[in-house]
Amino acid sequence: MIRILLAEDQGMMRSALALLLGLEEDIEVVAQVAAGHEIVPAALEARPDVALLDIELPGLSGLDAAAELRTRCPDCRVLILTTFGRPGYLRRAMEAGAAGFLVKDGPVEELAAAVRRVLAGERVIDPALAAAALGAGPSPLTPREVDVLNAAADGATVADIAARVHLSESTVRNYLSAAIGKTATRNRMEAVRAARRQGWL
Repeated sequence: MIRILLAEDQGMMRSALALLLGLEEDIEVVAQVAAGHEIVPAALEARPDVALLDIELPGLSGLDAAAELRTRCPDCRVLILTTFGRPGYLRRAMEAGAAGFLVKDGPVEELAAAVRRVLAGERVIDPALAAAALGAGPSPLTPREVDVLNAAADGATVADIAARVHLSESTVRNYLSAAIGKTATRNRMEAVRAARRQGWL
């Protein structure tokens, strides 16, 4: 049996996925979690073969959890399953060690086949998303610009952002200005939205 850990914050979607995957003769869902910080502890306990992770989870993103799983549970293969087919997300998922990346609107047979393929050592990537990612190129944002934009996402003031990321206000302004330029936007909130659309945040 292929043992699956399922991380999805929407209860109905999680239950439906677990039910549908459970109908496959060779697949068993051994753990289900609703938040990112629950993934690694659940994996250490249940020892799944494959972890199916959503990206946008409370506590810790699926991408961050994938990177942690690579270190803590190296035998567990990671398959990212998301609503948001953004090129930057795909690139980040591959950097985090994910073996596959699929969008949620595909048929369950495709998902079951992808689980089997990643367990066999293959990489499984949504073809349309792979093409888009190749065309999009890498994120132009530096890690510090990403930190500052993330801190700005809730409309925080420069002083608030500076306190959160432990930088001076003038340095924060410089990073914001650079990020606005790189995203070709007019202000920090537009820069946040543009970076999210691309999957850079």
